[in-house]
Amino acid sequence: MRKVFLLITVSLLTLSGCRHTSGFAKLDEWTNTWKTNQQTYFGYPANQQSALKDFYEWYVSTGMDRVNLNNAGDPMTDKPWNMSSCAFEREVIEFFTPLYGFDPSDVWGIVTHSGTDGNNHGIYFGANDLYNRTGQRPVVYVSDEAHYSNMRLCDLQHLEVKLIKSDAMGRMIPDSLEAALDITRPALMVYAMGSTFKGAIDDMEALNAVLAKHPELPGVYRHVDAALFGGYLPFTRYQKMVSSKDMHFESIAISGHKFFGIDSPSGLFLCTRRVYDNQQNFNVTYLNGNMRMINCSRDAVQPLKFWWLIQKIGYDQWAQQANQMMECTEYLQQQLEKIGWPCWRNEYSNTVFFKRPSPEICSKYNLALGFDAFFGGELAHVVVMQHVTKDKIDTFIHNLK
Repeated sequence: MRKVFLLITVSLLTLSGCRHTSGFAKLDEWTNTWKTNQQTYFGYPANQQSALKDFYEWYVSTGMDRVNLNNAGDPMTDKPWNMSSCAFEREVIEFFTPLYGFDPSDVWGIVTHSGTDGNNHGIYFGANDLYNRTGQRPVVYVSDEAHYSNMRLCDLQHLEVKLIKSDAMGRMIPDSLEAALDITRPALMVYAMGSTFKGAIDDMEALNAVLAKHPELPGVYRHVDAALFGGYLPFTRYQKMVSSKDMHFESIAISGHKFFGIDSPSGLFLCTRRVYDNQQNFNVTYLNGNMRMINCSRDAVQPLKFWWLIQKIGYDQWAQQANQMMECTEYLQQQLEKIGWPCWRNEYSNTVFFKRPSPEICSKYNLALGFDAFFGGELAHVVVMQHVTKDKIDTFIHNLK
């Protein structure tokens, strides 16, 4: 009886997080280092307040950790692949559909492996859609400050890319787009909803106006790379910025491991149903339908995490977090200006970039580094996520001084 009691106690302690060592010195040392660094992880867009502890308790206690699931196939079909979490994946897409301004009757989506996976689908679906409508391969237009994944993915897909000059704050310049347009070929636009270093948002309304001036273009497709900003903006008064209805984009990619706090790379990809239906159909009978997405196998656990967070956190708490982030971003900029430290921020952005401090400060706060001669040369930035509170900002400012 005592042995059974001890086994139950050990199991409960393990699930509750009271087990602090793995028995492997190298792994334990790495864990302790990471737990320490987590508190001052200021330079990269990761929510360090993951709310998945009870998810893992459920996952292990029910034995789901011993079930091999695979989200192969289309989650939006009425007959998903049996050994999958596609039914939950579909509910995740349905939750986010109105937040990104899609019509519920004209939307398709999946939970992706990452923001890059979402961009890969956006570019792939866009190129196929334009080719099937016009018979021509498109030219991809993307700003020179957009995330490097977009250029890499165009190379992977053998698409011609034109890098469009951005302004000092990192936004694609409409006049530069117009000068670069090849009006004889379809245009595949990739809009940056938060550039990597400066947190710039391409002015979609101004860029769309440039495209509207050229009705002779054989076709236009707009994909939005909204890895970070697509997470929090739908929960603020700036929701219009990521609305397909208002900004007229066909697809969008968002990361799950940034604002939403999923503890490993994941994301969302949404597009109009028309675009999905205009892809090449690879019929796979044992999956009860077609395979138009790029990945044959998809992670079945990430949709469950997304679904779990929707139930546990939901719109209201995400809205509180998003607005706290915006307030703390403004507060950080104000405190830097108060001590005379050169700093800058784009509108709607949770990223503040500034004159680079000492190597010791950069190391302690895991700051991301950049360089721009226009702003004086060596720079660093802070991405204000949920764990970057006003108290931590005060300490950071004190250390700078």
